[in-house]
Amino acid sequence: MDKKFTAALTGASLMGALFATPLMITAPAAQAAPARATAGKAERPGPADARFKAIYTAEWKWRLSQKQEEGEDDDDSGVSASLPRIDAATQKQRLAYWQGVMKQLDGIREAQLSAPEQVNYQVYKAQIAALIAGQQFREYEKPLNADSAFWSNTAGGARRVMSTEKQLRDYLKQLADMPRYFNDEIDNMRAGLARGFTPPKVTLIGRDSSITSVTDAKTAQDTIYYLPFKALPATIPAAEQAALRAQAVQTIESSVLPAYRKLLQFMREEYVPKAREALAAESLPDGKAYYQSKIVEFTTTAMSADQIHQIGLSEMAKIRAEMHQVIKQTGFEGDLPAFLQFLRSDPRFYAKTPEELLMRSAWVAKKFDAKVSQYFGYLPRRRFAVIPVPDDQAPFYTSGRGGPGVYLVNTYNLPSRALYSMPALTLHESAPGHAFQMPVAMEQKGRPAFRNAYISAFGEGWALYSERLGVEMGIYETPYEMFGMLSYQAWRASRLVVDTGIHSKGWTRKQAQDYLHDNTALSAHEIETEVDRYISWPGQALSYYLGEMSIIGARRKAEAALGSKFDIRAFHDTVLQLGSVPLPVLEARIDRFIADGGKSPYSSLD
Repeated sequence: MDKKFTAALTGASLMGALFATPLMITAPAAQAAPARATAGKAERPGPADARFKAIYTAEWKWRLSQKQEEGEDDDDSGVSASLPRIDAATQKQRLAYWQGVMKQLDGIREAQLSAPEQVNYQVYKAQIAALIAGQQFREYEKPLNADSAFWSNTAGGARRVMSTEKQLRDYLKQLADMPRYFNDEIDNMRAGLARGFTPPKVTLIGRDSSITSVTDAKTAQDTIYYLPFKALPATIPAAEQAALRAQAVQTIESSVLPAYRKLLQFMREEYVPKAREALAAESLPDGKAYYQSKIVEFTTTAMSADQIHQIGLSEMAKIRAEMHQVIKQTGFEGDLPAFLQFLRSDPRFYAKTPEELLMRSAWVAKKFDAKVSQYFGYLPRRRFAVIPVPDDQAPFYTSGRGGPGVYLVNTYNLPSRALYSMPALTLHESAPGHAFQMPVAMEQKGRPAFRNAYISAFGEGWALYSERLGVEMGIYETPYEMFGMLSYQAWRASRLVVDTGIHSKGWTRKQAQDYLHDNTALSAHEIETEVDRYISWPGQALSYYLGEMSIIGARRKAEAALGSKFDIRAFHDTVLQLGSVPLPVLEARIDRFIADGGKSPYSSLD
């Protein structure tokens, strides 16, 4: 999942979040105090709790005012009347503010906090450290990658549900603010360009198609920004509807289109031609420190690139052995490369229409529903829809993406979307993956809003674990589907090799593509888009497999310690009830789960 999953994510803002520049707030464990089990923790709130709550309450309110997160302090839809302030002066002020918050946190003795607040402290302090690092490395000067960009975020906002006149008028004010916002983004990008802080040029080629989808529109009504005005609520009088539509056309013509045209000219004539040629994050200014900061951010560990690379090679060897066993079950006679070519080329494995792909995805999701009570005690109230990725995003988008209320399936280029991979993809993106895990976390009561921030190592680790869990649940019905799951496991394990190879070991784009081609069943189109994503988004690809390894390791530890008392439902409920946390915090929570005899967190007050 990628994309900016903001804290306190609401249904109204989800589409915008899913398509926004993926700046997920994560919590690097290396910056957090070591997680511990229950023993020795203060059990009742005291003065330290009050001090800590005052710090994070004030900071969160300020963060919302900066439009760095979506929150209930906006109107009921989260539609803001302006776009964020992102100029260099504002960015410096944010750095100073968060550094001041960190000093306040350093003044609190964690041992004096109550047990719940100690967990909050570990998550929050690491989150602030990640925000500080982003400002120090001036990541705002690179607000785009091969997967998405800042203008995708604004376009995503047009897909929000707007049901009142106030929301629509605030949206129009936001559109009128677009020239200022785009100009500030261009200024930031120009500053990044001057110091060589850009995505590699090769990952930017053709990415202007999402800009031309707006600039090439025949009329204002044909742009995505007019979408909220096509079907206005019946509660708005007809005269007001006509006025809103007229104002929308005028605002798009006078503000949105000029901003996009200026952006397109900048991208084509200045930014892309002068973008850096080198691929490695370590070739960026202060590159070694920058890449290590991304490793810490996305894995919530302090492992080195070399350590992660070796883990990737080791895990790939194990998965390849599993693959060979499954190939035997199919009766195929030939080696792994021949089998992979067979899977990529035989038409039986590919949908003929987008509807077929969507229906297959929905069918897998309903198969999970039949198994859910055997593996989970707590079920989220929030359901999800299965919908196609919008056409303007699809060519460079991932195979699927999920979150609260939605499972997006990419129906673009059907010969690259293998049906045998759909069960694993669906478990990852819908349930029990992202569209299941996120609502469970958000439905927990009494938790500070910052705890809803998305931590990639946890969230992606859980989603990948969900793919493996499908074996136990009996979701994979054929050896080909089982191989699809293993190919997806290899895809994520290979990221440990490829990401570190590109950003720390001098790998070329072709080396990375060849590695995925030789070790997974991914199509050529998927391999190209995925590798470009890793090149332009250092470190994010590392979160998946390392997160899964942590969850599997915690489960095995609990199974060994509890024996017959181990209840898979209680284990899963404990993991998901915790919400998105750094991996050391998760592992400490499972130690406590074991010490408590494997009880469900819902069996008594936790």
